[in-house]
Amino acid sequence: MQLLAPLVALLPALGALASQFPRINNVIGDVRDELLTRPLYTFAPPSTEYASGSSPLRYVENSGVCETTPGVYQASGYADIAYNQSLFFWFFAARNDPYNAPLSIWMNGGPGSSSMLGLFQELGPCRVTTDGLNYTLNPYGWNEYSNMLFIDQPTTVGFSYGTANVGTAAEAAEGVWTLLQMFLSDPKFAHLQRNQFAVWTESYGGHYGPAVAYHILQQNAMIEAGMLSGIKLNFQTLGIGNGLTNPLVQYPQYLAYALSNAYTVPLVNASISNNASIRLSEPGGCLDQISACYDSSLLTGSPNYTACAAAQQYCNRYVLSPLVGDYNDYDVRVVNPDPYPPDLTTLLRSPALTSRIGVPSFVNWSETSYAVYDNFAATGDWMTNSAPYLEAVINAGIRTTLYDGDADYICNYKGFEAVAANLNTKFSSIYAARNFSDWTVAGSPAGMIKNAGTFSFVQVAGAGHEVPAYGNGPLAEGQAALVFFTQTMKGLPITSTY
Repeated sequence: MQLLAPLVALLPALGALASQFPRINNVIGDVRDELLTRPLYTFAPPSTEYASGSSPLRYVENSGVCETTPGVYQASGYADIAYNQSLFFWFFAARNDPYNAPLSIWMNGGPGSSSMLGLFQELGPCRVTTDGLNYTLNPYGWNEYSNMLFIDQPTTVGFSYGTANVGTAAEAAEGVWTLLQMFLSDPKFAHLQRNQFAVWTESYGGHYGPAVAYHILQQNAMIEAGMLSGIKLNFQTLGIGNGLTNPLVQYPQYLAYALSNAYTVPLVNASISNNASIRLSEPGGCLDQISACYDSSLLTGSPNYTACAAAQQYCNRYVLSPLVGDYNDYDVRVVNPDPYPPDLTTLLRSPALTSRIGVPSFVNWSETSYAVYDNFAATGDWMTNSAPYLEAVINAGIRTTLYDGDADYICNYKGFEAVAANLNTKFSSIYAARNFSDWTVAGSPAGMIKNAGTFSFVQVAGAGHEVPAYGNGPLAEGQAALVFFTQTMKGLPITSTY
C-alpha cells in the first residue's frame, strides 16, 4: 500500500507499513535482533468483573458513517475490558431481518492490523474510494446477511488504545471473549445472545481464528458446567481467509508458489530460489527451526519463545521475503508498490469522521500497531502451530470454511491447502478422497471448491490477499465472497450459483 511521505518518514527503522504482515527493514515479518533477548511484557488477563450484568460499553449510535442504507442501525465505540485496555468495535446491523440474523465478528491479522481494513477495503457496508478520501456503499457487504461486529484488537491496534500487553493469539482470545461478554450484556444488543454466532478473520487470523474459536468452546463448556458466570455463545461457524496456521507445512509452499502460480512465473531468478531452497531444508535451517519451536510446545505445554522467535527471523529473512522478489506479496500480478486496495490513513485520521464514530481526539489511527507486532515477534507466536485448535473446533461440529485468493503470495493457496490436507479431523479421510471441483458464481468461473462434512475449502480465482476486495471478470468486487460467506453461515457446503 502507498503511504503518505510524512508518515513513512516517522518510521525509518521499521520500513514501510504493510496492510497485514508488517515489513521490518524491508523484510516481511522480520524479528528485530533486540527482541530475541528482550524481557517479555507482563500479560494482564482482561477483567472478568463485567462477565454478566450491565456492560461498560461507550458508544455512539447511527453516526451515518459508512452504512448509508436507510433504516440500518449501527453503533461504534469502546469496551473497557480491563484497566487501560479499551478495544474499539463497530457494529452494523444486518440489512435484512436484523433481529433474527446471525452475529458475526471480523478480525484482521497482522499481528497488529486494524480491522478497519476489512471494514473499508473488503466486506463492510461501504468501500473506500480509489483516492482514499471517501467511501461508497458496498452492495456485497456481509451485513447483507449477518449482523457484523468489527473489532480492533489487541489493545493499541487501529482505534483501540491503552497498554499493549498481548503477545500471543491465545492471550488475544481472552480479550475478544471479554469484549463479547460486555457487548452481549448491553441492553441494546442483549437480544443477539440467542442468535447464531460466527468468527471470521484472515491473514494472521489463521492463528487468531482457531485460538478465539477454541477459547469460546472452552468458556461455553465452563458456563454449562456451572464453573463460570457468563453468556454462552451460540457458536456455530468459523471462517478463515488466507491464513497463517501451520508454518511447518506452509513454508515449503512459498518456494512452490514462487516457481509455479497462475500469474507470474517465476517470481525470482534461479539464484534466489536455489538459495531459499537450501535455507529451507538444510540442517539447522528453516524447517528444522520451526520443528524445534513445535517440539518445545509439545514437551513443555508452551513454546520456547526464543526458539520460535529465532525461527521466525531466520525463515522470513531467508525464505519468505526473498522469494516474492519485486512483486507485491498480496497480489503477484503487480509489482510494488501496489495502490490497491486504497490506503485508509487519510480517511481514518479525518476528525470529520472520527468525531462522529466516538473516537477520542488523542487516538491517531494506523493500519499496524508495532507495539503489538513486537510483542508477538518476541514470543515467536508466528511460528507456533494453530492446527490443533482448528482440528478441535472442526471436530466439535463448528461449520468451518477456509478460503484463499489464488493471486496472494504471503498466505498462498498452496500453503493453506497444505494446512487443510494435513488436518486430522473426523472429515479428513473424506476430504483426502475428494478432488477440487470448479466453482461458479452467477454462472461465471470463480475458483475451485472442496467440501467434506462441515468443512470446506474455497480457492478464489482472481483474488489477492484480501479476497472480498477483488472481483473477477464479470463478477463485481466482493460478489463471490458474499456467496461463500452466506452459504457457510447457512450451514451449507460451498456450491456453484447460476
